[in-house]
Amino acid sequence: QVQLVESGGGLVQPGGSLRLSCAASGSIFNIYGMGWFRQAPGKEREFVAVITWSGGRTFYADSVKGRFTISRDNAENTVYLQMSSLKPEDTAVYYCAAAAQRSTFRVDLLHHYDYWGQGTQVTVSS
Repeated sequence: QVQLVESGGGLVQPGGSLRLSCAASGSIFNIYGMGWFRQAPGKEREFVAVITWSGGRTFYADSVKGRFTISRDNAENTVYLQMSSLKPEDTAVYYCAAAAQRSTFRVDLLHHYDYWGQGTQVTVSS
């Protein structure tokens, strides 16, 4: 089993920056990718970004390209989401997710991820 612990959420003004962290523990040997989803009130949970654990390949939702950067520290089993130029529409609960090794992987499909964190609130408001 894999456990994911998120941190770094909070309140920030429009145009500001914030960095989220997700630390993985447990049976992490066959993890293929780790990433982030977000869910605003009354909306579906949506894909934000993902990074492959060994190769460092990254994929982003169109809405965050050029503003968000995902990275990982393999030694610490931790992924980060650096968020810049934040907008009010970025306000949501952000969830860390991890996908086990598989032959077919769609980065934006919730059911292709096997483990989830508890979520951390990000609020962008003046």
